[in-house]
Amino acid sequence: MRPGKQKNKSKFNLVAEPIVFLISAALIILFVGVTLYFQDSVRTYFVSLHTSISKNFGWLYIIAVNVVLIYCIYLAFSKFGSIRIGGPKSKPEFSTWAWLAMLFNAGIGLVLMFYSIAEPILHFSNPPYGEAGTIDSAKLSLRLSYLHWGFHGWAIYAFVGLAISYFTYNKGLPMGIRWILYPLLGNRLYGPIGHAIDILAVLATMFGLATTLGLGIQHINSGLNYLFDLQVSPGVQVALILLITVLATVSVVSGLHSGIKNLSKIASVMAFILMGFMLIAGPTLFIINSIVQSTGSYIQNIFTLGTWTEVFRGTNWMQDWTIFYWGWWFAWCPFVGMFVARISKGRTIREFMVGVIVGPTLAIIVWIGIFGSTALHIELFGSGGITEAVNENIATAMYTVLEMFPLSQFSILFVVIAGVIFFVTSSDSGSLVIDFITTGGKLNPPVKQRIFWALLEGVVAATLLLGGGLIALQTGSLLAGLPVCVLVLVAIRAFHKSLRQDLGSASKNSNGMETPEPVKKKEGSLMG
Repeated sequence: MRPGKQKNKSKFNLVAEPIVFLISAALIILFVGVTLYFQDSVRTYFVSLHTSISKNFGWLYIIAVNVVLIYCIYLAFSKFGSIRIGGPKSKPEFSTWAWLAMLFNAGIGLVLMFYSIAEPILHFSNPPYGEAGTIDSAKLSLRLSYLHWGFHGWAIYAFVGLAISYFTYNKGLPMGIRWILYPLLGNRLYGPIGHAIDILAVLATMFGLATTLGLGIQHINSGLNYLFDLQVSPGVQVALILLITVLATVSVVSGLHSGIKNLSKIASVMAFILMGFMLIAGPTLFIINSIVQSTGSYIQNIFTLGTWTEVFRGTNWMQDWTIFYWGWWFAWCPFVGMFVARISKGRTIREFMVGVIVGPTLAIIVWIGIFGSTALHIELFGSGGITEAVNENIATAMYTVLEMFPLSQFSILFVVIAGVIFFVTSSDSGSLVIDFITTGGKLNPPVKQRIFWALLEGVVAATLLLGGGLIALQTGSLLAGLPVCVLVLVAIRAFHKSLRQDLGSASKNSNGMETPEPVKKKEGSLMG
């Protein structure tokens, strides 16, 4: 399609950017077919590829996440912090509570249930250094968990979301990942370069989301096994993925304001109830003290932990943990960034940074602090048994702990239901974002196309489970995240260039803050 031409409906009655839509769908379907046909060979290849990416590009991931975090901190405290997404008179579309709930659910909700107990226990029993099963390894386990789920990762989401929303609502460009490079590449983004960036974003979103859904479904399967003795197996998990994906299509049809927003609120309330239950039923004083101490330790050591490469130890611990996480965050950032951009009009840059980085990180610290500290207390001072259960099957971690407290049948059912809701909101959000990309930035894409992408997300998640299990899921994120990592670093340069130009050339408003001027529209362009 030539720049600026109005997109036409195809004979299938679709509204799409044909090159991006068709190539993205074809590559994903080809991947599904090859993985299912060559399952044994693909599984071996995933192991080799995972090791290769982690070993050769881990340093790049580590540099990138720290650069992004530092830049986001700078934006929040700089003169740019007062710029409002959508212009000085723009008002937020969603309440702060709804906004934060959607951020949390789209960004992390489902998998946090999977890892909130499993990760601290795995670091406690298999630390990267020091003696396992000690007080020191318990302290380290919480710091590492906060590192992997905290400020660094959310800074990636925040920057990408801010850049997309700024170029969409302040500069008049379509909503899409390609446009964050507009100050560097200009109208060349209408051609093959832009299409390639969008295809990359679709693939990264698809495989990042499939990783989350695949891990989450193992968690749900284990809960149903506890409750109803449902077999834990790849076949059952595939069936559950397909079943819950069908439920996600109902949310898709309901739309952003009814489906995702309401489900996000419900899931967030359920998460708060669950945290409150564990805080009261568990070792309350120990949990509170642990959160205070471990949070302080995390903040004091954030850049020491964030730049550690284990180079002098000659070990491979980071390949399976930190490097995987950074690849996962980057793989997810086109998806979450687009979604955050869509719901954040009317926020200032400073409010945006605090809301997207600090808000979810504090919620995660409290969540992991409550559940992780409870599990560590049981291991250090109680009956134990959680380490053995987690090392056997990490998906059972949450249920193993809940079984040790009153009302376990009810609390486990509660967790399973919340997990299903998180699954639905993640799938719905992902299909919405992919449709944004494949329609060239259309803010209200056709529902039928969102249903197509929601179903395909479920198929890819099921395929990765069948084609290699956890290692396939991890490799998919690492592979998709690597080129996105480079894209984000380049985008920081482009975004900052645009901010400086805008403040240097725009007229002063009544508050003394310069207001960015919109990008001049190319004749007949998609900006209209």
